Amino acid sequence: MKTLAQNLQEKLKASGLTQKELAERANISQVMVHKLISGKAKESSKLVAIANVLGTTAEELTTGKIRGSVEANAEWAGPMETWDSKTPLSDDEVEIPFYMEVELAAGQGIAEAPHYHGPKLRFAKSTLRKSNVDPANAACVRVSGNSMEPVLPNGSTVGVDTSQTNVIDGKMYAINHDGMLRIKTLYKLPGGGLRLRSFNLDEWPDERFDGDDMKHITIVGKVFWYSVLL
Repeated sequence: MKTLAQNLQEKLKASGLTQKELAERANISQVMVHKLISGKAKESSKLVAIANVLGTTAEELTTGKIRGSVEANAEWAGPMETWDSKTPLSDDEVEIPFYMEVELAAGQGIAEAPHYHGPKLRFAKSTLRKSNVDPANAACVRVSGNSMEPVLPNGSTVGVDTSQTNVIDGKMYAINHDGMLRIKTLYKLPGGGLRLRSFNLDEWPDERFDGDDMKHITIVGKVFWYSVLL
């Protein structure tokens, strides 16, 4: 049976990572990585983290035995970069208006970037292109309340594409409901009606709007992105 050190050596080589990169991604010292790979250390409390980075399991690293198939469901994107309002935009960045408090007047939209001087969020142009979002039609708003929990806790931020107003069943949209901005999952009903669904169905049951009731609702845009801090 191969040793932990031998298994680590093989997995590290297959990953194409250096010892330093493995240490950074597993949040472990490079010295400890070296000790494990050289066989000077026989165990570590960070073995699970190391295994996750290498796309395997702690059991396989220790014993060489594979229990079922292992498939990574996450990809390391690198450390977060710090910036502030004075940091210049890179060639692949664009700023999108971030509306902290939004009250909609009849006929008014939320994406008015040329005239907006408040907070803004930065997005990669390449990321927006992948989602077919034109920055000129995008805006970010803050979600309040608990109706969309657990997916969107109170204080979450969503990005809205105001050019996408055709309803696709089960997708999230921003709507103007009598001047109030709401984020809901929408479903089309016969005759042009809409069903508004919250994720927190225990406290917020479905809302149905037909006929004349629809004059109180305007589709602002489709949610293309959201961010949650736990």
